[in-house]
Amino acid sequence: MDLEALKYPVGKYESPAEITEEIFNQWIITIESLPEKLKKLVVNLSYDELELQYRPGSWNVKQIVHHLADSHMNSFIRFKLILTEDNPTIKTYDETAWAKTADADNEEITESIDILQGLHKRWVMLLHSLKDEHKKRTFYHPEYEKQLTLEWMLGLYDWHCRHHLAHIKQAIELQGEFTPEKVK
Repeated sequence: MDLEALKYPVGKYESPAEITEEIFNQWIITIESLPEKLKKLVVNLSYDELELQYRPGSWNVKQIVHHLADSHMNSFIRFKLILTEDNPTIKTYDETAWAKTADADNEEITESIDILQGLHKRWVMLLHSLKDEHKKRTFYHPEYEKQLTLEWMLGLYDWHCRHHLAHIKQAIELQGEFTPEKVK
């Protein structure tokens, strides 16, 4: 199997040259629908299924669920900073280290799904309130070492939702093909 395709099942993020209102609104729909789509995918998984990986050495399903909660909490805060400060420098974090903390490697995923449900409701409310000038507000991203726009970030999180839903689907479809004993 092609490891790059397993790593990026929906491709790498590429922002469109022009972000139209239609594209922006579609991204909001993705944000709005993630919690329910995620819940349908994972709510009935067994402990063993929560341990499934989507590629050799990847996070397992439960870590992806917890990562989505961590990442989207950070994103929501970043959106609020962009809207309330002039060109803020956003805080980055080591998502790999976060995925290894006790709460992120816990088979109890309900709390992270609950976080996403409430957070995404607020996020969508905020996004629907934006005027065109808000969408063009900028921030500095230290990892990319450049200034970007709020609308660019929304596109990134549209991709992030689709990317990790695809990872979970992939892990379930591959049913343990990448367990440590099979990868050796």
